Amino acid sequence: MNKQELVDAMAADAKLTKADAKKALDAFVTATSKSLKKGDRVALVGFGSFSIAKRAARKGRNPQTGKEIKIPAKKVVKFKAGSDLANKVK
Repeated sequence: MNKQELVDAMAADAKLTKADAKKALDAFVTATSKSLKKGDRVALVGFGSFSIAKRAARKGRNPQTGKEIKIPAKKVVKFKAGSDLANKVK
């Protein structure tokens, strides 16, 4: 499912216009991004939670040349599914 398909599904399920559903989705993405950037965790009970984790610097290999390279440390977004979502997917 891509973004437009999600907007269409949201509009149909919530009986909204597609424009309103797109605004709601964009607002959710923006609010979640801002919260994660501050280091906060975003938890949606039953759906799941988004959080930031630190990935340590490490050594890797260039697959073309086999030469060892340094991969710098960085922050990554993690998602952990909630129990309701996990049970619906089973």
